[in-house]
Amino acid sequence: MRKVAIYGKGGIGKSTTTQNTVAGLAEMKKNVMVVGCDPKADSTRLLLGGMSQNTVLDTLREEGEDVELEDVCIPGYGNATCVESGGPEPGVGCAGRGIITSINLLEQLGAYKDDKELDYVFYDVLGDVVCGGFAMPIREGKAQEIYIVVSGEMMAMYAANNICKGIVKYADAGGVRLGGLICNSRNVDNEEPMIAELARRLGTRMIHFVPRDNQVQRAEINRKTVIDFSPDHPQAEEYRTLARKIDENDNFIVPTPLPIEELEQLLIEYGIAN
Repeated sequence: MRKVAIYGKGGIGKSTTTQNTVAGLAEMKKNVMVVGCDPKADSTRLLLGGMSQNTVLDTLREEGEDVELEDVCIPGYGNATCVESGGPEPGVGCAGRGIITSINLLEQLGAYKDDKELDYVFYDVLGDVVCGGFAMPIREGKAQEIYIVVSGEMMAMYAANNICKGIVKYADAGGVRLGGLICNSRNVDNEEPMIAELARRLGTRMIHFVPRDNQVQRAEINRKTVIDFSPDHPQAEEYRTLARKIDENDNFIVPTPLPIEELEQLLIEYGIAN
């Protein structure tokens, strides 16, 4: 079983990318579990056709400790298992605790046991935070491979570089490694070669360039992944390709984060500042 965490700047499209990738893996007959680690609990919405599910924390608040695995796991598109960690009541407590509580509960209930025959567990992690509970997937070895969703925008690249620093910090203790960068295009000038160069300098590769296409928004409005909503659309094939590349990937490294000056120089070299 491969344990994957998807990180990236807030709003970069992690949840959309994760769910469309999972749909691609499900098409390949892979048995996948998705654990949403965002208090908004929107990491599985497209796989569930827009249906909201009880989060782990809500279920614990309502049911107490008497919780069964079926109470927090719902089958979605392609029979992918969908879990939402949830968060504390607004203004109360730390959202990172939801991730810790959820992952611990899933382990206690046997969600990851061999008899579940899982090929993948995907953790869709909130924003670019690599501290506290949000770092749990990489800090405690819950995820072995990390993919960072990035674009050619300065803050998205800055966040990716910062996440790489977190991977370096926990590489020895948790065994976590970087599997590559996923460029979720924002149509920035020279975006594809720039992110490919960023990946090279980090010591990894751009595993796939996902072009920007309004079909993604159309599918989301209809509460579906692109693969489910329009399986013959070219954008659906992009996500199938991404899923296939992740499935075939065997190149996992400890990254070499860039000094901020080098990151800024990279942007200048590719014409963003001109």
